[in-house]
Formats: sequence, C-alpha cells, structure tokens
Amino acid sequence: MSERTTPDVAVTGIGLVTPGGVGREASWDAVLRGEGTAATDPALEGLDVTMSCRIPDFDGTEHLGRRARKLDRFVQLTLVAAAEAIADAELDADTWDGARVGVVIGCGMGGAPTWEEQHSVLLERGHSRVSPHLIPRMIPNMAAGHVAMAFSAHGPNLATATACASGATAIGTALDMLRLGRCDIVIAGGTEAGITPLSVAGFANMTALSNRVDDPARASRPFDVDRDGFVIAEAAGVLILERAADASARGVRRYARLAGYGASADGHHVTAPDPQGQGGEAAVRAALADADLSPADVDHVNAHGTSTPLNDVSEARMIRRVMPHGPAVTSTKGVTGHALGGAGAIEAAFSALAIHRGVIPPTANLDSQDPEVEVDVVAKAPRDAAVEVAISDSFGFGGQNAVLALTQA
Repeated sequence: MSERTTPDVAVTGIGLVTPGGVGREASWDAVLRGEGTAATDPALEGLDVTMSCRIPDFDGTEHLGRRARKLDRFVQLTLVAAAEAIADAELDADTWDGARVGVVIGCGMGGAPTWEEQHSVLLERGHSRVSPHLIPRMIPNMAAGHVAMAFSAHGPNLATATACASGATAIGTALDMLRLGRCDIVIAGGTEAGITPLSVAGFANMTALSNRVDDPARASRPFDVDRDGFVIAEAAGVLILERAADASARGVRRYARLAGYGASADGHHVTAPDPQGQGGEAAVRAALADADLSPADVDHVNAHGTSTPLNDVSEARMIRRVMPHGPAVTSTKGVTGHALGGAGAIEAAFSALAIHRGVIPPTANLDSQDPEVEVDVVAKAPRDAAVEVAISDSFGFGGQNAVLALTQA
C-alpha cells in the first residue's frame, strides 16, 4: 500500500430517524431484526399503491417545539438526526468554532408535501392565499440551512441533489472538504420526506413501486426472485465527520474511518441502471482507490439493493465481477424501504455501525434468492463478522452513482 498523503477522517457521531424508529439505536435494532416496516398508508388512499415506510409516531413539534410548524417534514427529520449526531460526538454547538463547521445535506425532492399542499390552496382559494413560507419551506437546501442556523455552523453550507445517491454524495463531498482543510468538522448526511399522493402516483406509473399492497411488510424484498419494485420511505441520517487526529485529541469514540469516495455517471438511461453495472463499478473502484484499498480487501457491501428487478441484478453482477472473493452483502432497504435522497446517508450509518459492532444486518424478506444474484446475501438473521472494510453503494435516477468506503477506525 502506498503512503497516504491526506488526513484520515473519522465518523464520530451518528444520528438517525428512519422507519425503524426515532434515534440511532431504534433504527439499528430494527434492521437487525430484519422485519419490513412498510404498512398501508391512509394518506395514499385511492391510489394504485397504498403503502409506504413512514417513521412511526414522529411528531416534529414534540422534538422541535413550535418552530416545527414552519418547517417541511424533511427539515424536521434532519434537525432531529443532526441533534442526535452532535450529542453522540460529544460536541457542543455553544462552544465550538462555528466558522470551522460545515454542513452538507443531500436531498432529492425537497418539500414535496408543502408543494402539493400549497398547489391545492392556489387552485381552491386563489393566489393571494398561497403561503409566503412556500419557497423557504420547499427548496432542498433548507435542510442544510436550518442545521446551520440551529447549531451555529457558519462554514461552507450546501445541498447535494443526485437523486437516490444524494446522501452518499453529501458525505463524499464532506470528506473532500475535510481533506482540503476547508472545515474542521462537517455535519453531513441526507434526508427525504416525499411520501405524497403525487410523488407516489408518479413512481407507480413508471412501474418502480411494488404492487404487493395486500402484504406491505413483505413488499420490499431485495434480491428475492419475487421482488417487484421498491417501497417509498422517509428518513434522515446525519454523520459527524472530523479528522481522525482531532477526534483522538478530544478522546472520543470513532465508529469508523471514512476512507474513500467514488462517483460516476452511467450515461445510459433516465431511470434504468446500466445492465452490467459499469457506472457502479467505476464508482466502487474509484472509492477503493481513494481509500488505498483493493477489491479483495472488502468484507461487506451495504448494497443499493432497491428491490426492483433491474437494479438488483445489475448491482449483483457488478459486485461479483469486481469482488469475486464474495464479501457479505446486505440491503437494509428490505427493512426501511427506499428513502430516496436520505437512503445513502442512513446506509452509510449502518455500514459504520456494522464495522464498529461486528455484526451485519440481514436482508429482510429474502425467501428465495434470484438465481441471477450470484453473491453472498446475508438473510434471515444478523451475521457476526469482523468487518474491517465496508462499502456502501448508492445509485440514482439519471445514472448518478456514489460509493463510500469505510474501514475500522
């Protein structure tokens, strides 16, 4: 291995708000149980697809007080996850040097509920009744903006929008910012709360969603021969990233080292992945090269694994081709559903936890593995394993790919 010339970056805090529950431990316990969280959604009544993976019992005002009323749900989720991550990293926003704290939050859709609600107001009550808060509630960068305001983070602040790769792109961007010395700490992650009739109808009409509405909890079934599409979800995941030397000087726990980031574009199709996963392969190889690792070093892959017919086969072909030694593969979307712009961040968090705790979550609802998926998929129960290197794959519409490489700290 060649000598590294860039500083090591550590994951020192994790905050999660997912369909598994509010908080890191509730979310982690849910993916270890390996039980799908999808359920019939009353808000989708009358549509062809009437199920989703919502966060159970999440009330923004309970966590954020009255200010939650002025925030779209995707921002509420982000603020709760960020607060947990900051506390987990033993940091204090009242005392840190905010000018050296950056924020990068990925989001694919922004405030879809606000957009639909106010469009109805326009049609039913006229333009003068449209809320003046419409634009600041719905634009995707507001998650990052509100995190900065809530936690006195005055460094670089941006949103990444690479569809379902947005959260992973944000974390990779944060890695670059720390290596370049632009920040000392970055609050990085992804968020999405786009479960609305309009967005679900759009996904359903492109045949991306599962139609297993008679058995929602078993509808998201990555790599299973009977999979028929993903289940839409909401979630936010936030990681605290800082240079490993700084974390050591503070004496705080390090979940994992964020060792590498790779990105690419399929240049193939608006929504379908490259059948052979060549764009995904380029991103995996770039992430490993950035981490100064070889494919043979990888112990675990947290796959994009959406439960769609095309994605799962394409990704499995890529994994087998690049890593023929057979790392343990899982898709936590069997439990959480597909949180779109938030997916890459929560899955990066699950990858860091797998490394730190030595256990790989199972892929839920995998009853009969597709014979075209010729990889070692963890199913039925968690697998104890000494995970030294993990990669987390995220692929998005437009052919945008982002892969993170994590190692033991």
